[in-house]
This record gives sequence, C-alpha cells and structure tokens, in this order.
Amino acid sequence: MPKKKKKFKILAASDIEGDIVATRKLANRAEKEKVDLVVLAGDLTGWHETGEILKPFIDKGQKVVFVPGNHDSSEMARFLTDLYGAKNVGNQYVKYEDVGIFGVGSPDGQLSINEKKAFEKLKKDFEKIKNLEKKIMISHLNAAGTKSEFSGIDGSTGVRKAIEEFQPDVFLSGHIHEAEGLSEKIGKTRVYSVGKKGKIIEL
Repeated sequence: MPKKKKKFKILAASDIEGDIVATRKLANRAEKEKVDLVVLAGDLTGWHETGEILKPFIDKGQKVVFVPGNHDSSEMARFLTDLYGAKNVGNQYVKYEDVGIFGVGSPDGQLSINEKKAFEKLKKDFEKIKNLEKKIMISHLNAAGTKSEFSGIDGSTGVRKAIEEFQPDVFLSGHIHEAEGLSEKIGKTRVYSVGKKGKIIEL
C-alpha cells in the first residue's frame, strides 16, 4: 500500500502593519497548529516601522517567507531578511521539501505594479519550481477579476495571468483588508484573501 503523503501546513497572513500583538497571536497559533511555514503577504511594517515584527515567529523557531507590500520599504525588507533569515519571495523563489513558493512584491508605496514585468518575474520563478509537487504563489496586491475587487480597487492583471497560466495549488494576497476570509477557485488554484487574523491552509 503506498505511503500517504504528509500534508504541508501553512499559516498565511497579511497587513500586520507593525502590530506586534497581532504577530504574537499569529506565532502562538502557528505553534499550536504545528505549521510547516508562515507565509506573509506584505504590509508587515507600515506606519509603525518596527524591526521586531517577525521576532515572535523566530523566537518560536518558525520559518517565515514574505513579499513586501506598499507600506514596506525595500530597506526594511532587506533588514528583516538579514536579521531573521526570513525569505523575501518578492526577490527569489523558495523551496521547502517538495513545495515551491514564488511571488511578487510591491514595496515602497506601490499601489500598482508593472504588469508585464510582474508576469515575467513570476514566469521565471515558476520555471524553477514547476516540477515540485506543490506550489504556492504570493502577491501583496490582489489579482484582477477576483472577489476582492468588490472593494472598488482593481487587481493586478499580470498576477491574474500568472494564476491562469501556471495554476499553482494556492494563491495568497492581502492589501484589501475588508476582503480577509474571501476564497474562490481559478481553475485548480485555491485563491485566498488573507489579513491580520491569519488562515491555516493545508496542501
């Protein structure tokens, strides 16, 4: 009888915006749920620039990947990577076991992105992980044509194109605070809008 493959469990969150109390709650939840990875979809620091925002996760030995959002500076993203060893997927893809994570960030106040460049970046990273068993794609900005557009804020067409073409198992975005908790499917891709409360997802 074939051995049942272990599920890969993540805690996905976004838009913490410097709220260290929220980070502690998320870190405690990640510990309780025994997640394999914490995935953060941007706006980690925001108006409250705090270099300690990832410390609760690291103190509990949790692995963290993130993309920077419009409230995060490129400098802060580098600082978080250097200080805590968190992986900025906005810069490069990451592999854990048989799971590939790729994405696109929007640091330094970007409320929109160069759609062509964003798609090309996602395509290049996807090529490196396409043979892995499971794939997670992250963007701070929401994708065009998804439920999160009820907010009146248009999503990214480049990100949408990447979802449709590459069909990752899971796509995560933040940015639209009031969209937290929304989910849908694009082809075989499970699409989640995440926020400060966080969501446990199994692959």
